[in-house]
Amino acid sequence: MTTQVPGSAPSPVEAMFAADEASRRLGIELMQYGEGTAAVRMAVTPAMVNGHKIAHGGYLFLFADTAFACACNTHGPVTVAAAADIDFIAPAYEGDVLVATAAERTRFGRSGIYDVTIRRGDEVIAEFRGRSRTLRATQNREAQ
Repeated sequence: MTTQVPGSAPSPVEAMFAADEASRRLGIELMQYGEGTAAVRMAVTPAMVNGHKIAHGGYLFLFADTAFACACNTHGPVTVAAAADIDFIAPAYEGDVLVATAAERTRFGRSGIYDVTIRRGDEVIAEFRGRSRTLRATQNREAQ
């Protein structure tokens, strides 16, 4: 696990996550991160449950995407999703505490491939694959 040293500037992951209003409003917590890896946690709330009384797939995708974003931004330059897909394996329910772990599979040029597994305890809920693209400095809108 990487942690911030008191008095030092936040890492690119910490800075990105601190500015991620969507993830924070859903109660997603950054548990740990390292070179090309990250783990986040989220509890399924009543607002995340669909008409079948299971977690809405959009929330699970967003949750996995947050882990992916944290992992691919460990290298420093601003990196975003170029594409992603998800396979839902088992339903999640209100009250479930989920953990998404992301791992880099490869990086080449400005691109990368990352896999994310969402689990409830030891049970796999979903598998996500994200393809990343590092932005050129002229594409980065952080200064605005």
